[in-house]
Amino acid sequence: MSLQIGIVGLPNVGKSTLFNALTNAGALVASYPFTTIEPNIGVVPVPDPRLQAIADIIKPEEAIPTTLRVVDIAGLVKGASKGEGLGNQFLGHIRNVDAVAMVVRCFTDPEVPHVTPELDPLGDVETVEVELALADLAVVERALERVRGQAKANPREYAAELASLERIQQRLAAGGRLRGPGLPPEEAEIAQRMQLLTAKPQLYVANVSEGDLPHGGAHAARLAELANKAGAEVVVICAKLEAELVESLTAEEAVAYLRELGLEGSGLGRLVRAGYRLLDLITFFTTTGGKIVRAWTLRRGETAPAAAGKIHSDMQRGFIRAEVMHYEDLIRLGSTAAAREQGLIRTEGRDYIVQDGDILHIRFSV
Repeated sequence: MSLQIGIVGLPNVGKSTLFNALTNAGALVASYPFTTIEPNIGVVPVPDPRLQAIADIIKPEEAIPTTLRVVDIAGLVKGASKGEGLGNQFLGHIRNVDAVAMVVRCFTDPEVPHVTPELDPLGDVETVEVELALADLAVVERALERVRGQAKANPREYAAELASLERIQQRLAAGGRLRGPGLPPEEAEIAQRMQLLTAKPQLYVANVSEGDLPHGGAHAARLAELANKAGAEVVVICAKLEAELVESLTAEEAVAYLRELGLEGSGLGRLVRAGYRLLDLITFFTTTGGKIVRAWTLRRGETAPAAAGKIHSDMQRGFIRAEVMHYEDLIRLGSTAAAREQGLIRTEGRDYIVQDGDILHIRFSV
């Protein structure tokens, strides 16, 4: 399963341009609202230099990166939760994503009209947040109606769920969000099960002009201050520039150009790293028979059988043990044979917690 990020924001903030930069998928981009009539979905490789370093030693027939799935929906406008615009029609397409990236316009361009007379990143954030909360509120109210009907026949069985749903409803109606450590566990479980949008981890993408790179300028600074109070992260990207670089330069040339501007790599790489931090994810690797080197995504703290399940469900069911070598040991010694000679390939059982950079060989029975 790949990392999934849903892109939300107002119209004309650069969502589709960012999508193009990330996926090179050629989504339609225009300077009028609702360009994205259907949701754009792209699956892109996650940049990780460790994969190529392992491949340079193992010399496999193929090196396969882990992937990022990006879902871009129509821009949300004020009143979207009540049917205004098109965005509300497609919110369902991002209910199953792992995290939400809110693209916030932090650039001025007379040729790209904004939905409000003045550029106001914080006001834009509030508009989107309110619409996401109201969309969640509608979902919760429908669930409440259903559970109340079920509770008539068996009040005791549904009492706890009903009480939790009512508290969630009150929180959303008051403008609250469902993410963060303050939500009681029983309410957090319901919010996650219902795939409520305001319960999903969220980061912000400050879409800035090229001249404001690398830090983003005054508008991005205001957004960063807001995000800091919410415990969120801001990724500064010039989506227009990155989309142009994807079209005109090789990946290596594009990264070199961005580094000249003071940026550490591409927008994709920085967004993925932020997403990994947000969701507390790690990457492990496999070297299947020396023919395929592959990267996989796993939540930090998960065990070797869970990692086996990422590869194939049969491997998780029949898990016996894992042979583990770390990336840094392989690179330092230059071969698996040398790592084995020095005792750096070890056998681990079902309780082993996989570490970022582990290279695993799963032993299992069919």
